[in-house]
Amino acid sequence: MPGKATNYYAGGNTAKGFYDLFSSNLQGLEHVYLLKGGPGTGKSSLIKKLANEWLSKEYDVELIHCSSDNDSLDGLIIPALKFGIFDATAPHVLEPNAPGAIEQYVNLGVAWDVEKLKNHRNAIVNFQTKLGEAYQKAYQLFEEGLSIHDDLEKIYIREMDFDKANKVTSDLVDAIFLGKNSETKQSITKHRFFGASTPEGVVDFIANITEDLPKRYFIKGRAGTGKSTLLKKVANAGEERGFDIEMYHCGFDPESMDMVVIRKLGVCVFDSTDPHEYLPSRHGDEIVDLYEQAVTPGTDEKYETEINDFNTRYKQRMKEGITYLQVAKALHDDLEKIYVEATDFSVIDKIYEEINAEVGKLTK
Repeated sequence: MPGKATNYYAGGNTAKGFYDLFSSNLQGLEHVYLLKGGPGTGKSSLIKKLANEWLSKEYDVELIHCSSDNDSLDGLIIPALKFGIFDATAPHVLEPNAPGAIEQYVNLGVAWDVEKLKNHRNAIVNFQTKLGEAYQKAYQLFEEGLSIHDDLEKIYIREMDFDKANKVTSDLVDAIFLGKNSETKQSITKHRFFGASTPEGVVDFIANITEDLPKRYFIKGRAGTGKSTLLKKVANAGEERGFDIEMYHCGFDPESMDMVVIRKLGVCVFDSTDPHEYLPSRHGDEIVDLYEQAVTPGTDEKYETEINDFNTRYKQRMKEGITYLQVAKALHDDLEKIYVEATDFSVIDKIYEEINAEVGKLTK
């Protein structure tokens, strides 16, 4: 049986710009490789090849996906070996904590024909400039979308009974943790994204992340009804009791939370609303509806016109922002071609073999 792959993002294209959570996921790793090199030098291919090799050897792995390229990986973690390998180029520039002792840089640029690249100097600089402009335009549109979303939230906040919302939260915390404490004294919290805005639209890995969890709470509600606050309180309760926590940030507004996983208890709680709306599909799934339990009945109907207007404008900004991610992807693909033509991939293959051999030593 091959190992299990858990998929998530550690960086995202958000209303706050590119939001980097990579360092949180390096906690506990003792052997880390940081890949350097331009686009098209085989970083993602090397990571994928290594992942497939160790999956076939029955090791569970974590695959960190790239939010700017749906077919690329930004990182691989093999928890059992305390090993990780990451694309450490912009925008996720990883700095080592213990250079040489834990982390080491791998420069894939040694495979370049530098003279070939110099011949394309102006084109490379031009592509990089246009790429930066495309991403900034996407982030600007996402920021405008967040501002509209904030206005939508105000409608529901006015109609919220926060005492009732707090009661829903405390009941949920009791249902999850009552009488349960971790044997470990210090909890570890890792921050991630289960989804992202990508060139192919909004993508999520909820099904994969939660497939082994027997208890899933689906939080329903509207903008501003306290879903993120509930999730933060659940996470805090878990940390206070010493449980390791996986906190999944919102891929649109990364200062909000969309999911908490307490794997030791086999539990997850997540925001199950658009654009990641799911319905219970197996035993152990349960809905917790903040709109029904804590918002004035009839609020949707009372503000229907305003709500529809906010939703339409918000979704339009998101759609426009994603078109600029598509522009950036096309520019990146053209830039990659220059580097691919100037890269000796036999050198990359040799680097892969050396890294794979080093990983093999960790099993002994």
